[in-house]
Amino acid sequence: MPDNDADHDHSHGSELSEMDVRVRALETILTEKGYVDPAALDRIVEAFETRIGPRNGARIVARAWSDADFKRRLLADATEAANSLGHVSPVGSHLIAVENTPDTHNIVVCTLCSCYPWEVLGLPPVWYKSAPYRSRAVIDPRGVLADFGVTLPHGTHIRVWDSTAETRFIVVPMRPAGTEGWGEDQLADLVTRDSMIGAGLAKMPHEVATA
Repeated sequence: MPDNDADHDHSHGSELSEMDVRVRALETILTEKGYVDPAALDRIVEAFETRIGPRNGARIVARAWSDADFKRRLLADATEAANSLGHVSPVGSHLIAVENTPDTHNIVVCTLCSCYPWEVLGLPPVWYKSAPYRSRAVIDPRGVLADFGVTLPHGTHIRVWDSTAETRFIVVPMRPAGTEGWGEDQLADLVTRDSMIGAGLAKMPHEVATA
């Protein structure tokens, strides 16, 4: 549900779920026995968090930017539209797409835990799961955006969407100017994970190689 709705059902108590605790215990044992290199594991996690996973979402956004009919379908039923592409992990029935416009900027948070559309965005970043982000994104979203280096015009309305186990969100950032005639692969290179959470903006054309 949108706009600061914190009335949804999550399991609480420890910040770590039972599965998280078990995974960390297993990782510790494997590391101590020399079966796992923590540095290599960190690199793998980083790849899935920032490159491999978010590429699925970037392809969805790029298609929405270049195909008006697909964007209409995405905003009406994000699960159906995402699954129709066939080259992303199948998305559950809970995905909702919200579009940034010159008048409205969307930002996603999960105030009570860290529900996240991993099928299209990969692993959630550490900051998304942190208590400061989860609280401040609701109380002071403009300040949070400033922390990420995003400054919006004063009149821009910021809408906060609160994820739950039943509803998870992907933000469709505004398409940068100067990308007319670009193909989907080029457009996807402009889409960042943070821009699909709403904590960032899409890259500008000069920030990526277009050759």
